[in-house]
Amino acid sequence: MMLDALLKKVIRIGRLTVIGPDGVSRTYGTDDGSGRCPAIRIHDKRVLLRAAIDPSLGFAEAYMNGTVTVEDGDIYDVCMIVVHNFEKVGLSGLAKVKSILRRLLRPLEQLNLASAARRNVAHHYDLSGALYDLFLDADRQYSCAYFARPDMTLEEAQAAKKAHIAHKLRLEPGMRVLDIGSGWGGLALTLAKDYGVDVMGITLSTEQLTLARQRAEKAGLADRVKFEMRDYRHVAESFDRVVSVGMFEHVGVGFYDTYFNKLRDLLRPDGVAMIHTIGRTGTPGPTNSFIAKYIFPGGYTPSLSEVMASVERSGLIGCDVEILRLHYAETLKEWRRRFLANRDKAEALYDARFCRMWDLYLASCEASFRVGGQVVFQLQLGHHVGCLPITRDYLYKGPVETEQPMAAQ
Repeated sequence: MMLDALLKKVIRIGRLTVIGPDGVSRTYGTDDGSGRCPAIRIHDKRVLLRAAIDPSLGFAEAYMNGTVTVEDGDIYDVCMIVVHNFEKVGLSGLAKVKSILRRLLRPLEQLNLASAARRNVAHHYDLSGALYDLFLDADRQYSCAYFARPDMTLEEAQAAKKAHIAHKLRLEPGMRVLDIGSGWGGLALTLAKDYGVDVMGITLSTEQLTLARQRAEKAGLADRVKFEMRDYRHVAESFDRVVSVGMFEHVGVGFYDTYFNKLRDLLRPDGVAMIHTIGRTGTPGPTNSFIAKYIFPGGYTPSLSEVMASVERSGLIGCDVEILRLHYAETLKEWRRRFLANRDKAEALYDARFCRMWDLYLASCEASFRVGGQVVFQLQLGHHVGCLPITRDYLYKGPVETEQPMAAQ
């Protein structure tokens, strides 16, 4: 009854059919004109209470365990209905109470001290590299691509993402660059090879570090690109440029001031930092409980107000903010297509439960970027207002010489 009441209140856009353990079929919502009505079957009555108290985690665990199955449509269709409606209408009843409690306990959930940060990174990024090869591009870019044209392949869009970031950094040969959260090394190697800079990449993932170092050696760039296992809090050098892509989500809200104060100290007087992070268009709130438990423990997607308040306290200047909207939805769509095409190989690496979890992760995240208020923020930061050109024209002209920064006054 509790789940029935929740779905009656929340599902208003589109339709969803739920077949209960008693075999009774109930349809929620109204036809949105598409004619689509995905259907799920609940095989275990215990799911009813768990999903009523925590819809995200209760449904996710039931789907992973096979006690909820999709009878019509696929898991992405279900996610689109659920995410869209819960984003627009919100929670109610015990689910709302639990969400409030999770928000109050957020500082504990995201207590990302150095030791906890290492464990959280290992949970996700130290999975078998063979898994990531099943759905990522060959460069293993595991962040939002940049679809400058709608007909781009994933490979082209990921290359465009790296070029877009490089233009925002205003790189010049010989500059020293810090890459915080350098992953498997693709961005750092591209910056060194194509822009003539020296890069230090830091990561907390053993698997990523090993491969990144191997790639640097193979590319003949090991003398100009160094990868280290190091927490950003333990870096003491100074840099002309600092870049961080897909790492800020793992900082934790209680450490935002620590993070931006460290950036301020690492960045030379005329330096530029570029932070690329998933964010939310709405107000601050708790991390999705399924994502927090199974995918990115300690992770959080911030609102822009949370980020910029901390930037202001650090003394850094916000030079520009760009919001990438549907780019990540398109990225995730292609990742999921590739994952599903290789699902048998993923199941051989892990098991069927893992594959259902991973499919739900990719499908729900795509839905969140299409209708759930998730976006990507790209922030350019510096010490003074003259560290970058006063228009964005330089991003699209090509060579950095086309427009120079203004002198600091």
